[in-house]
Amino acid sequence: MSRRNALRILLVFGGLAAFLMLPAAADAQYDHATVLDVEPIVERVRTAVPRERCWLETVRERRHASSTSAPLVGALVGGALGNAVGHRKRNKQVGAVVGAVLGGAIAHDISRHNARHAPARRVRREVCEVVEEARYRERPSGYLVTYRYNGKTYRARMDERPGDTIRVRVRVSPG
Repeated sequence: MSRRNALRILLVFGGLAAFLMLPAAADAQYDHATVLDVEPIVERVRTAVPRERCWLETVRERRHASSTSAPLVGALVGGALGNAVGHRKRNKQVGAVVGAVLGGAIAHDISRHNARHAPARRVRREVCEVVEEARYRERPSGYLVTYRYNGKTYRARMDERPGDTIRVRVRVSPG
């Protein structure tokens, strides 16, 4: 079946369905009914509210006694020793460079070791973190409406709160 034929069939059946529904729509009339009771249908909604929480905490803090002068002095001493140990000019240059590097590294390690073993002191610090606090609130998601029309009582769910009366559709058909 071609697309064009399918479209024609759809239009014919759609028109036939609309034609058959015309009498039903023509029979519909509208009137007003008295509202007897309105009950909100309540929905509980959770929201997360960020809140900062802070407190004082006592921590141990080490004094960092390390300095940049210790590795520098170690490099100078190592360079001087390397230069003194070397016999030829080429050996003296290599010895000075190697001695400077080794002397600086050793002095740096000693400095770090001394800083680790420095006496610790107790310090009070403010520590903060953000926590999400759950808050709940209730909001209406609809209304259960009780109404009376022609002496009979009906109930319906509505999205909006009605007034004293509501519009109702009345359909008349042979009995």
